[in-house]
Amino acid sequence: MSGVVRRHELSDAEWAVLSGLLPSSGVAGRPRSDDRVVLNGIVWKLRTGSAWRDVPQRYGSWQTLYTRFRRWALDGTFSRMLKAIQAQKDAAGDIDWLVSVDSTIVRAHQHATGGKRGPSTGTKRGDHALGRSRGGLSTKVHLACDGRGRPLGIVLTGGNANDCTRFEHVMDAIRVPRTGPGRPRTRPDHVIADKGYSSRKIRAYLRRRGIAHTIPERADQSANRHRRGSYGGRPPGFNRITYRHRNVVERCFGRLKQWRGLATRYDKTRESYQATVTIASLFLWI
Repeated sequence: MSGVVRRHELSDAEWAVLSGLLPSSGVAGRPRSDDRVVLNGIVWKLRTGSAWRDVPQRYGSWQTLYTRFRRWALDGTFSRMLKAIQAQKDAAGDIDWLVSVDSTIVRAHQHATGGKRGPSTGTKRGDHALGRSRGGLSTKVHLACDGRGRPLGIVLTGGNANDCTRFEHVMDAIRVPRTGPGRPRTRPDHVIADKGYSSRKIRAYLRRRGIAHTIPERADQSANRHRRGSYGGRPPGFNRITYRHRNVVERCFGRLKQWRGLATRYDKTRESYQATVTIASLFLWI
């Protein structure tokens, strides 16, 4: 694709990184639409939060864009691209393994609330990471990011899910492959989280894995421990200076929500919205 790079389109540097990660067609016959044009159309749609039918004609048929987006979402192409970039960054020593964990609520637009049957999900709203919370139907994005505010692990649930019940799922989602031989890296050096993750189960999980952590104790837990006296045990260790770095995950959410198609959920299925979050995360890495 030549000419002036328009708003929301891939720069030459971004395309140079992504072009080598896209799958080949692998099918004989008529050549498929240019990958850069299609990816520009997908990015434009997700950046603006527009409907597929409203994507400018310069990116080609909106049916082609949607079909390619849906195919790559279902076959894991976007996830593999993200993992490949993370592996390259880790090999270059460009990942800060001071990991922060938190979640954010995303309101579901009325177009997203009629989730249809997908190839791997049912028809219930919960199967598509939709749940009813105080603000109505919503999705909760649980996230672990590195010390520079780039997503390492992502889990989607309904908006009514409790943060601490998904902590281990988020930690399990951290799998940074090696560029050479060896198992993916799954263990951070240190984990920071807010009071919503203060529980004995989470602290025991982190100790079992040998992961240092900084999680403040809730007021009710502290009061209960004092009430039990010597039987209440020692207070958990807490480093205020380390805890100041927790706002990196808030800044990460702020950057992700600059994508309007992520800040408000328009996708009916879990796979499509997961792909939206993955694409936005991919651009934070590159």
